[in-house]
Amino acid sequence: MATSVPTVEQLPADAALRLMAGVPVGRVVFTEGALPAIRPVHFLFDGADVVFRIMADQRLAAALHNTVVAFEADEYDAVDGTGWTATVTGHATRVDNVAEITRLDGLLPRPWGPEAVLFRVEAEIVTGRRVGY
Repeated sequence: MATSVPTVEQLPADAALRLMAGVPVGRVVFTEGALPAIRPVHFLFDGADVVFRIMADQRLAAALHNTVVAFEADEYDAVDGTGWTATVTGHATRVDNVAEITRLDGLLPRPWGPEAVLFRVEAEIVTGRRVGY
């Protein structure tokens, strides 16, 4: 690992989105029962919007629908101490349109469980940082 002082670079939104698109799993951050909650999910970008699938859990689906959430993805190399993190913040909505579900369903990996529900997060705020030496 490097012994010099790390640098932290703020990333432009387009660079943050490109980095996010290169990893298979991200985390959706939301409020459940007035407490912060995080769930890992497979995702993809549909334009600048994040689309992911969750298990058909009514409580979780209700907690996400029509709320503001954060969606985070990152990559870190523990050997050299470098990496990046990027976050999309925006309104999450359940995808209910059958044609849209059909289009997106084939693009996402199967969920970690049985039946699933699709969600879309509009990228209203995009932030990112890269750490290096």
